[in-house]
Amino acid sequence: MSIGILSLHLHLYGCNSLKDKRSRIKPLLARLHREFNVSAAEMDHLDAWHETLIAVSLVSNDPAHTQRVLQNIPHWIEVNFPDFSLINDKIEIL
Repeated sequence: MSIGILSLHLHLYGCNSLKDKRSRIKPLLARLHREFNVSAAEMDHLDAWHETLIAVSLVSNDPAHTQRVLQNIPHWIEVNFPDFSLINDKIEIL
């Protein structure tokens, strides 16, 4: 069994309030779950309007599959959510 964790530090353009930020992050989290069958949540920068840290986790019986799925997510976000800018991403496989 392998457990993969992807940390995504994102910058959000044009957010004017925390309410605006939450309304833009919620669809991202839902689509990540639907498209990749992963768990995702906002983990840090909760009070910052223009940035967030999203943690994505995946449990699989194949470490290569876990790595492959998590590697595809940053590019997918750049294509499907152009108003988010990826600052940093980090994958850990346990």
